[in-house]
Amino acid sequence: MTRRSARIVMAAIPAHGHVNPSLAVIAELVARGHRVDYVNDPSFAGPVAATGATLVPYPTALPLDGDPSGWPQDPVAVQDVFLDDALAMTPVLRKLFAEDRPDLVLHDIGAFAARAVAEAHGVPVVQLSPTMVGWEGFEQDMAEVFEVLRTGPGGPEHYRRFGDWLADTGAVVRDVERFKNRPARALALIPRALQPNADRVDAERITFVGQCFGDRSHQGRWQRPADAEKVLLVSLGSAFTDRPAFYRECLEAFGGLPGWHVVLQIGRHTDLAALGEVPAGVEVHRWVPQFDVLAQADAFVTHAGTGGASEGLFHGVPMIAVPQAVDQFANADSLVALGVARRLDTEDATAAALRTALLELTGDPAVAARLADLRAEARAEGGTARAADLVEAELARAPLS
Repeated sequence: MTRRSARIVMAAIPAHGHVNPSLAVIAELVARGHRVDYVNDPSFAGPVAATGATLVPYPTALPLDGDPSGWPQDPVAVQDVFLDDALAMTPVLRKLFAEDRPDLVLHDIGAFAARAVAEAHGVPVVQLSPTMVGWEGFEQDMAEVFEVLRTGPGGPEHYRRFGDWLADTGAVVRDVERFKNRPARALALIPRALQPNADRVDAERITFVGQCFGDRSHQGRWQRPADAEKVLLVSLGSAFTDRPAFYRECLEAFGGLPGWHVVLQIGRHTDLAALGEVPAGVEVHRWVPQFDVLAQADAFVTHAGTGGASEGLFHGVPMIAVPQAVDQFANADSLVALGVARRLDTEDATAAALRTALLELTGDPAVAARLADLRAEARAEGGTARAADLVEAELARAPLS
């Protein structure tokens, strides 16, 4: 579709939920002959290198993934952390542009500096959103949240600092909220089914391509035991995993449940001894190749992160959603509304409640039918190939440097 190989810069904040969704798209663009620099923390050097892109390191101001305790609790303070990260990324991007002006910039929702510097240089820019996007009127629907950010302690100062930074970078869009929340062009790397108010999303600016999958053989393989009638995966993702009490409830709920084999991922922080006795039929891991396990699973206990929820829909697996933070609560509610999940908040996730939810979900033919429809919809959205096609369409609209 493009006239020749293009130079593309991709930028993302260093968190698995922000980097992983883009990797297959980047690998596809590299395979099509494009040269990609990926701006991120060196801790993601391995995954970036696997795509064929070149890592460009920057000194992140964010707590690295896996350390949620490093984040402040105050919502304005959280926004300040993201702004500090943008300030840290800006000179790295400016240097890249000065050395070899790119033809296109791609960026994650948290990588504000990429949009600002691209606008300043007149370079086309496309957001790769790993989560739900803003809909028409969402500022009004979330008026209380925006009011806290604008007027809460530190709010006016944050807006002033952010506005000053936009002016200093030469960004075209200077309104802080519009800059943060309304990309000129975006690809949503999630199933449209997970998007709240999807009918109010501006289709001229935003295209849903579904989750983008690529070769994950480097993550390893998981083999379903020959004697497993049904398989259940339990995982709270990569960040909010220090939950030994929850894991003990899962062991009580599912350990020894007739016909079920359980794969329990506990992350890096939980002490194995804190689990107590592990029943037969349960395998415990620090980490598992989730996509591979879900392809062979019959049910999924998940924190309802966007990646996990999307993979659950892609594989047509009923889910018990136990949200831990940020967008996971909204994702959990979306899954419930779709008719394919039960939501149990952590304090309500007792062994009895977990077991009941599993048996009800997996025994309901209406859930199975709805999952089959959603699985087909998710696979029809185009994924990686369509995302790369749309990126190349943006390149074709602009003169290559």
